[in-house]
This record gives sequence, C-alpha cells and structure tokens, in this order.
Amino acid sequence: MAVETGTVKWFSNEKGFGFIARESGDDVFVHFSAITMDGYKSLTEGQKVQFEVVQGPKGAQAANVTNG
Repeated sequence: MAVETGTVKWFSNEKGFGFIARESGDDVFVHFSAITMDGYKSLTEGQKVQFEVVQGPKGAQAANVTNG
C-alpha cells in the first residue's frame, strides 16, 4: 500500500476524528485509532503527516498515520 503525505486540516480531540488534506487529491477522513505515534492520539491543524489510504465504511480514510 502506498504511503501518502498530507496536512491536517482539522482534528477534534473531543470527537476523536478529523480530516487530512492529501497532496495527491481529495481530503481523507482520519480517526484517532489510525494514529500510530506514541502518547496521546491527537493531531494538530497544519501538522504534516504520512499515511496510507484504506476504504472505510463511508469511503476513503487514513490508516497508519505518522509524523510527516
């Protein structure tokens, strides 16, 4: 599976999800459970990340999210 790079558009700690702007296309949904970094599973607006894209129940979503 190809690793993509993107920038966090927004992420809600309260709801546990957000969206990543992909460099290669449409925005992709991200759930806190897909974050593989150590510590609290959260992302910051504007943060560069690397991730894989998988098909979730509602379309494309990020998996294996790490610092970019």
